[in-house]
Amino acid sequence: MSAGTPFPDPQIEKLARLIGECTTGSEISRILQEKNLPDNSGESTKWKRLYWVFRYCQNEDKCANNVLDLIRLFLAPVRFTDRQDYFEEFRQELNKVLLFSGLEYGRDGQFRKVAKVLTLDEAEKRVVTIRTKLKGRSIHPEVLKYCRAELMQNNYFHAVFEATKGLAQRIRDMTGVKLDSTALIDYVFSIEKPIIALNSLQTESEKSEHKGFALLLKGCFSAIRNPRAHEPKILWKDENDAVDYLTLLSLLHRKLDDAVVLHKGDQP
Repeated sequence: MSAGTPFPDPQIEKLARLIGECTTGSEISRILQEKNLPDNSGESTKWKRLYWVFRYCQNEDKCANNVLDLIRLFLAPVRFTDRQDYFEEFRQELNKVLLFSGLEYGRDGQFRKVAKVLTLDEAEKRVVTIRTKLKGRSIHPEVLKYCRAELMQNNYFHAVFEATKGLAQRIRDMTGVKLDSTALIDYVFSIEKPIIALNSLQTESEKSEHKGFALLLKGCFSAIRNPRAHEPKILWKDENDAVDYLTLLSLLHRKLDDAVVLHKGDQP
């Protein structure tokens, strides 16, 4: 289906319902007036007004171009500068409908031709993003603090990279030690003279837990951060791995929440 081919009626209704959720009645009236389009639906419900207008445009033009133009106006990115999460979630739902017509609405507010889908499962898989997969997981605020921008762009490669750097930065902020990577962990979590203690370190079991936590931290730098710094981005593109990495980083941050800073460390 080309960009100009009319949408089937079920798609028109779904598009009208979606746009109706993100706009107001006064905005509908204003945009229709600016476009010199009639509003003769006789309805007060937003989506029903839009449904009538969308159908009118297609019947008059014999194509979907004016419908797409209206959607672009109602969903202009600049209207969501203070609601970026809402814009992305709504854009995702919109694309689930558009994909059946071989179209996609981009973050830049433009439509593009893409391969059509034939089933709901195909549409769901095409629009699922890392942010969607993170829903339902308790992601620590410290993780999001360092990679929120990357997650907004679905840039999971750099999201994991930045979140891992943020873990090291938190430990430096807690201790005053300016080291990095495994050298930072070895110095801060030393059993002989720890700067951060996960517990009282009185029993062998507590010491083992402390050592194990330090090994997990070092493992993050070795297995996540360091390869990310040297590996071409194109070789690393599994969103499921990214979600698991961010979940692991959240666990480590929660452990740090309960850890005790025994003293501020001097630079070795």
